[in-house]
Amino acid sequence: MPETIEVLVDGGKATPGPPLGPALGPTGINVVQVVAKINEKTKSFAGMKVPVKVIIDPKTKTFEVKVGTPPTSALLFKELGVEKGSGSPKQTVVGNISLDQAIKVADMKKDSLMGADLKARVLEVAGTAVSCGITIEGKDPRAFQAEVKEGKWDAKLAQ
Repeated sequence: MPETIEVLVDGGKATPGPPLGPALGPTGINVVQVVAKINEKTKSFAGMKVPVKVIIDPKTKTFEVKVGTPPTSALLFKELGVEKGSGSPKQTVVGNISLDQAIKVADMKKDSLMGADLKARVLEVAGTAVSCGITIEGKDPRAFQAEVKEGKWDAKLAQ
């Protein structure tokens, strides 16, 4: 029966010390290998807390690392360099992201967003931007979503 250890680590900066070391030590697997794998998978989330699951097979001493992603809103705030979103998103705008930044966030969240393709995932990111008071390409996120649906941005979103 596989054993699962869940921890919250700093993106790209996991260490063999607490909380990982003490949790992994009793399992008998190579802690340094696990830490290296976690750091490799979380380096794009540098400066953020990232949920990580380590699934261990105690018989074979093999392990699998599954990395969660920070919320879409947290990724948008990091792109903008702001602490938090707008308390009144309809009146106050906290920042503006480019389409490239929206694509970057959509790629980081690829595994947990529902969209089947990049265009659909960017639309989801734009939906989060609506509730955070963030504009995209200088436009209200709803107007941006309408343009994406019309095909205005297809050249950049056809990946």
